[in-house]
Amino acid sequence: MPSDWEKEPIENLKNKFRSFFGPRDPQKKKDALPPKAHFSIWYFLIAFLLFTYLQQHYFSRKVETIPYGQFKQALIEGNVGKLTIGPENITGTLTGKEKETGQQFITIRVDDPSLVKELDEHKIDYSGRYESKFLSSLLSWILPIGIMLLIWRYAIKKMGPGMGVMSFSKSKAKLFAESETRVTFADVAGIDEAKEELHEVVEFLRNPGKFQKLGGRIPKGVLLVGPPGTGKTLLAKAVAGEAKVPFFSISGSEFVEMFVGVGAARVRDLFSQATRQAPCIIFIDELDALGKARRMNVMGGHDEQEQTLNQLLVEMDGFETNKGVIIMAATNRPEILDPALLRPGRFDRQVLVDRPDINGREAILKIHSRNVLFGPDVDLRKIAGRTPGFVGADLANLVNEAALLAARKDKESVDSTDFDEAVDRVVGGLQKKNRVMNPKEKEIVAFHESGHAIVAESVEHADPVHKISIIPRGIAALGYTQQQPTEDRYLMTRSELLDRLAVLLGGRVAEEQVFGEISTGAQNDLQRATDIARSMVTEYGMSDLLGLVTYEHARQPMFVPQSFAPGKTYSETRATQIDEEISRVIEQAHERVRGILSAHRNVLDDLARLLSQEEIVQGETLRKMLGKTPPETLPATQVSLKSISPTGPLIGVPQEKARIEEG
Repeated sequence: MPSDWEKEPIENLKNKFRSFFGPRDPQKKKDALPPKAHFSIWYFLIAFLLFTYLQQHYFSRKVETIPYGQFKQALIEGNVGKLTIGPENITGTLTGKEKETGQQFITIRVDDPSLVKELDEHKIDYSGRYESKFLSSLLSWILPIGIMLLIWRYAIKKMGPGMGVMSFSKSKAKLFAESETRVTFADVAGIDEAKEELHEVVEFLRNPGKFQKLGGRIPKGVLLVGPPGTGKTLLAKAVAGEAKVPFFSISGSEFVEMFVGVGAARVRDLFSQATRQAPCIIFIDELDALGKARRMNVMGGHDEQEQTLNQLLVEMDGFETNKGVIIMAATNRPEILDPALLRPGRFDRQVLVDRPDINGREAILKIHSRNVLFGPDVDLRKIAGRTPGFVGADLANLVNEAALLAARKDKESVDSTDFDEAVDRVVGGLQKKNRVMNPKEKEIVAFHESGHAIVAESVEHADPVHKISIIPRGIAALGYTQQQPTEDRYLMTRSELLDRLAVLLGGRVAEEQVFGEISTGAQNDLQRATDIARSMVTEYGMSDLLGLVTYEHARQPMFVPQSFAPGKTYSETRATQIDEEISRVIEQAHERVRGILSAHRNVLDDLARLLSQEEIVQGETLRKMLGKTPPETLPATQVSLKSISPTGPLIGVPQEKARIEEG
């Protein structure tokens, strides 16, 4: 065994040996190689033209082209050497005293019957030459075709991998390996019920024998249904990450092509690949693009989308659950899906991925704010309360907007004011700093928003006012009033709807009482108030005159022609009564708001004057002016936006949609 003083020379010899013969590690050897040169057809064409030029001008012998008359004159003078006569030209050498070695020439042959006789008289050595045109004709066809093939091959390669002619029928699904799918259930929040439903899928992929030994079988397909941005795709990735299986991801629109039969071929190829990778998950996003309900084709012919859907139905029918392949799909329009997709044996299980409640929103905010530096005054619970109806994508955007606002102001951390501004930006739109209103319009907007706020604080079931602003935001909103409900609501009573009607009409009535005329600023308020009154009368059975009858049908899917949609199922007399009842509900709310604002006329004037000066007034200031005690501070808060929009509708508010849908 060598001693310590002998080890160093041995190591030096080994290093020299390795450096001489190259690295032993294949990866290092690969890194040590020079970069591979990329071949281009333009290099070949340039080299070919350069070689042809050099061949003609430098490497070939000089041949002089002379007229036929000059050739005959040289023949008479005896200055012509050996000749070669071809079908189209004559080549030979010119001899003379000044040209000892001979100068080669070529001349175009003309019809001269006496040429051979003259050559014999001058004793010129001549011979004939046969020129085959087969090779030239062949090259004239093959060479252009070959060049076109090279150009076409070069263009196909430039289109990118998988874009060749033979790859049209290949599936475009992206395969994520086990190590690439790093999303787990810990990265998903706010949809606990959906996560619990999918735990069974994860358990089957991990341990299928547990279910098979008892004769059970896992559902073939799981359909995730919910509004956009609620995390359906993220939830599917989390299932694959928890089960640690490959994950195929593809959009429904990628199956449908302009070529007939391509979509069906891609469906077959996708299921073939998934079978080889089993156990795995196939995830089809936006299933409604592929699974839209089939209809009769009046014009005849074949519909590529229907053929693709038929192939998907066949593949799901022939898919055995014991193969360990589970199909997951997501859509936000389940009403337009073909009924054959939703029957048992295909998409057996439908999981609702709904908007999160306040606890879910708080958990989502915690996930998206892991890398955000917060100030000590930031309370995620309060932020979650101010964002009802927000989905995961909206909350992620909210956190990002707050961080960008803080960075724009060169702050060290994100504080509560940044989140307040971010909420206003997401809900109401960007602040229009350069929009200048004349004093008259500004005064109208101030009284309009003051009317909303005073009525909201005066009725029993309205939500407390959080902020009043006359700063223009978004496309058309010249002002807005934010309210803070103390809890998430899923039902609304008749009195609560009437109070909401009163708040919506507060701005219009304030303009009537102060200016004696009305403006276009209440257009959006009147539209929403009419929707509430119509829903109360025709859908919720809240009219004493019309009774407990629903006069509105469920909305038909958009693919159903209007002629097939059911019409009115009530008489014209009943329709007249419905219109009169809607008008009566709105008029009663109108009279009620007049009385409220008349009783608080001094507060209305003072609040409008303060708004014109400050542009933003907090809810606490309004309650002090009304002599009310501040509302109890609860952890759950919401934002309700009431905006003045003189030129168009207000940008949508999430909780207003929930009001109509939840009733």
